[in-house]
Amino acid sequence: MKFNNKWRHGVVLWASAVACMAACAATTALAATASAAAAQDSSLASGNALGDASARRGLLTNGAADEPQAPGNGTDGSNGSITELQQMIRDGKVVEMRTTYNGSYGASMLFYPDQMTYYIALFQQKKFWRVIKTQTDTRAEAVYADFAKSTAQLADSEIRREKLQAENAFADRLIALQQNRANRLQADVDVARAQQSQVADRQAQQQDAIVTLRAQQDAAQAQLRALQTKVRDLQRQADGDLMPASQ
Repeated sequence: MKFNNKWRHGVVLWASAVACMAACAATTALAATASAAAAQDSSLASGNALGDASARRGLLTNGAADEPQAPGNGTDGSNGSITELQQMIRDGKVVEMRTTYNGSYGASMLFYPDQMTYYIALFQQKKFWRVIKTQTDTRAEAVYADFAKSTAQLADSEIRREKLQAENAFADRLIALQQNRANRLQADVDVARAQQSQVADRQAQQQDAIVTLRAQQDAAQAQLRALQTKVRDLQRQADGDLMPASQ
């Protein structure tokens, strides 16, 4: 009887242990499933966020997928990769991770989550120039860095030309402003000179008039003095004729 009780007690303990292990395994499986679901949701959320950012940056929506592309040399599979990337952009399957612009040149790193594949593109305006495809993130970063550096070098002359054009246009505007100011000042000088000439002519006329008037005045004074002398002489004569003769 004691042996049977011990055996039954052992069976109960073993069954409890098995049940506990099963429960732990189920809990672990549920936790793993939940973790995987959360990771998937996080990945989707991240992809959506990057997708929204890429839409804002505009590479995936600027018509590059529909633009006729320049032919590649075919040594690195660029032609096939370009066509493949264009189709993925049209289908909305890739996410824009990085983009660098220098002038009309640009470099982008796009990611295809379904196959964990990176597409690194070098483009000018809307035309893809080269596209490198890789599943190695370190190589993707290295190629992107090289393409980004290339855009800076390629755009150097373009940027310098734009700056020189802007500087020349600015200089032309300054020249026009200075010419306009010079024209206004020249007009003021011409008016002043004309007025000065008129004033000089008037002054000369006034001086001539003064000389004439002074000559007339001198003549009048001389005539007046002569008449005054004549009057005095006549007065003396008249006075002498009226005096009585002496006895």
